[in-house]
Amino acid sequence: MSIVTLKIIFFTSLFIVFYAYLGYGILLFILIRIKNFFFKKENKFDYEFLPEVTFMVAAFNEEVCINEKIKNSFEFEYPKNKIKFFFVNDGSNDRTPDIVKNYPNPEGFDLQLFHQPERKGKIAAVERVMKFVKTPFIIFSDANTTVNPKAIKNIVRHYKNEKVGAVAGEKRISLDDLGAANEAGENLYWKYENNLKKWDSEFHSVIGAAGELFSIRTELFHPMPSDTIIEDFVMTMRIASKGYKVVYEPKARALETASASVQEELKRKIRIAAGGIQAIGRLSSILLPFKNPVLTFQYISHRVLRWTLAPLALPFLLIINIYLAIQEEYLFSAILFCQITFYFMAFLGYILEKQKLKFKAFFVPYYFCVMNYAMYKGFFRFIGGKQSVLWERAKRG
Repeated sequence: MSIVTLKIIFFTSLFIVFYAYLGYGILLFILIRIKNFFFKKENKFDYEFLPEVTFMVAAFNEEVCINEKIKNSFEFEYPKNKIKFFFVNDGSNDRTPDIVKNYPNPEGFDLQLFHQPERKGKIAAVERVMKFVKTPFIIFSDANTTVNPKAIKNIVRHYKNEKVGAVAGEKRISLDDLGAANEAGENLYWKYENNLKKWDSEFHSVIGAAGELFSIRTELFHPMPSDTIIEDFVMTMRIASKGYKVVYEPKARALETASASVQEELKRKIRIAAGGIQAIGRLSSILLPFKNPVLTFQYISHRVLRWTLAPLALPFLLIINIYLAIQEEYLFSAILFCQITFYFMAFLGYILEKQKLKFKAFFVPYYFCVMNYAMYKGFFRFIGGKQSVLWERAKRG
């Protein structure tokens, strides 16, 4: 293979990695500034718009946090006669259903437990109770998250706009002073991801919502295959593909404790990676730009590249860089030095995480490497048919 060919592969790989992780965010930021210059931004909300909503929580073995989740849910600043609480138990073998069933409810909130002893997965649990939902809007939330009191008001105000089909809340990571790799990396990732969601929403539509907190119009819910791995992403992307907007609401916040370790977070990342590969196949129509070219552009830029070409490009970047640097190309020697420094910092992050020491600068490269390793692991798990639709409760810090 000629030097010229290797250089083309190298710079193509470099562009893919840069664009997938940083370039798209920069481009989106610029495009929004241009859009706002030519088109006046309108944010007129009707705060008297308080429709009936169903707040749904699917749970599996959440006895350690389900009591706090109900307490937190009852603290919403929303008319209690306009909100129904659905707690769906998916085959828990701990005290989760008993805690929900016996939770004190002197104020008479509409709290319903839907119990099924057989575990079938989150999407099966949700679909099982959808026939009981009579409200025009549904809000989904994970059992291990704490949601701010004004979240529902801030979500439903968007539905006054009939073009809005779903609303994505903001996920935040609760940090302590441990300075663990998972906390530093996970927190930075979600800060950046929240910014991307904000910009995606301002430009056109959010590219998939996170299950910690999101909402949809009830009429837009349609059954999904029972083996769907990341149902929250697929559900909201289907809505976006129909021409509706999925908007981002930063004032609807779901607070979640970071995973107890990088190893625990890795389990979750592998599952998401496998689900991402599955989603690419099931949302293949969005890859075709004929119907909604802007959504296609956002989908490929924000998600598809991260799930496919970007992780694949990383080893090519390093291997080809080594060869080109040996050929006494000074530019490639400088880039190789940067790559080696980055991976060395990631290695130090791994060592320090084992020792529970505080050097967050090393944890970000480490977390980046863990994320991309998860993509490979998730890909092979999915094509091998080894990724279960059943979700595991991650250990939290």
